[in-house]
Amino acid sequence: MLSRIRTYGSFIRFGHTVFALPFALCGALLAGLEVDLAWVRVAWIVLAMFTARTAAMAFNRLVDARYDALNPRTQGRELPRGRISRREARTIVVLAAAAFVAVTYPLGPVCFALSPVALAIVFWYSLAKRHTAYTQLFLGLALAVAPVGGWLAAGGGWSWTPWLLALATGAWVAGFDVIYACEDIDFDRRHGLRSIPARFGIERALRLSRLFHVVTVAGLALLAWMAPLGPVYLVGVGGVAVLLAYEQSLVSAADLSRAKQAFDLNGYVGILYLVATAAAIHVR
Repeated sequence: MLSRIRTYGSFIRFGHTVFALPFALCGALLAGLEVDLAWVRVAWIVLAMFTARTAAMAFNRLVDARYDALNPRTQGRELPRGRISRREARTIVVLAAAAFVAVTYPLGPVCFALSPVALAIVFWYSLAKRHTAYTQLFLGLALAVAPVGGWLAAGGGWSWTPWLLALATGAWVAGFDVIYACEDIDFDRRHGLRSIPARFGIERALRLSRLFHVVTVAGLALLAWMAPLGPVYLVGVGGVAVLLAYEQSLVSAADLSRAKQAFDLNGYVGILYLVATAAAIHVR
């Protein structure tokens, strides 16, 4: 039983929840500057993020199973190896999607009404590589939903704050996913799959990745003025900038051997930003 749970956890990449969840919580914390934020609401937000991401990852693995079986980098995943059946994968998608819609209900009518839209956005990313070279921007869009969703779930009203955070989040995700996609450039081109690296080449793609991360840092810094959040927050943004600069230093057009290390570094980006935002709000 425990082994099966580990298999399912690996299938949905449970550890990668640290990418989107911190930004959803930051959206909620920022809304909490205007409204009372109860801990029970935070718990519902965490459940919503977990179920949405589970549905999205399972859907991604399901629709990409044929390509994963052909790609040497992904042949060890659960579906190609037969550790999880397609029927199990479909069941996980349906149950997680239904659970996501259900847990948005306590978060209010707006979140509940928009839950199918959120699912459509996160599902579309998995199909985007078949239709557009700008696949990484659609992944950015999928995760940019997180801070806006967190803001709405906390009861925040109209403000540019969650949208600016969404822009920064989307640019951050697109930037690191471009690096990740560089590893598959030859495979994607052979099989007619589209991505920014496949369209522009590795060198230009990495330039775009760096530009995206500049937009990320600029957006996060601008948020300090808009909220306002003070010097503690800016120190945290400085830390994020250092991490992203280090991430970019790990890869080049001539050497992608540390691309996986660069990708994994992003888990710390989200955690650092959440801690800095929470600390800044507490000090304020």
